[in-house]
Amino acid sequence: MPTPLADGPGAPPRAALRDLSHPITDGMPVYPGDPAVHVEAALVLDRDGVAVTGLRMGSHTGTHIDAPSHTVPGGRTMADVALDELLGDALVVRVRALAEGEVYGWDRLNAEHPLPDRLPPIVVIDTGWARWFGDARAVRHPALDAGAASELVARGMRILAVDTLSPDPTGTSSAAFPVHEVVLGRGGLIVENLCGLDDLPSQVRIGFFPLRLGGDGAPVRAVAFV
Repeated sequence: MPTPLADGPGAPPRAALRDLSHPITDGMPVYPGDPAVHVEAALVLDRDGVAVTGLRMGSHTGTHIDAPSHTVPGGRTMADVALDELLGDALVVRVRALAEGEVYGWDRLNAEHPLPDRLPPIVVIDTGWARWFGDARAVRHPALDAGAASELVARGMRILAVDTLSPDPTGTSSAAFPVHEVVLGRGGLIVENLCGLDDLPSQVRIGFFPLRLGGDGAPVRAVAFV
């Protein structure tokens, strides 16, 4: 259970912190074609006097953020992303009972509650597919329609966050990434492979804290302030 933070004895608790990130482990699942993840002991305490872990992985390992340069020539890199862009109010949109490979659009996003005309900077889409992370079914995840993504951006979304390998279809013969083109092409950011969304409030504050890599993306610790 998350532990509330308090300012001191007798102080009322502040927000509890909820980790929305998959742990990084040796051999963990990656997007098809991405570098494999290797986590191994480089130095050990008994032999070397210190413990140091060696890491080999891609910049889009586990729960991670995509910078525009991931798919957009000349697009912003993570070095161009300000810290205040990575923390803000979020709307959690639940889109459940989706079929494998289903492309869901604006109607499905509005099915549970109509979306407001003005959205917070972060929109999280909870499909429930995080439970298949590490399973063969993970690559057959549902995907967002590019037209719906465009409407989200038009209403103020700056970060699209999903609990799947990608907001676009994975494992198809096409090399197109239409949702990436919409969001990253307009200077926004995409976070993929969130988890722990099941009972998250629909309105919540979320921070994405990436490794300080200056390139096309980085693993993040995604945190909800519940």
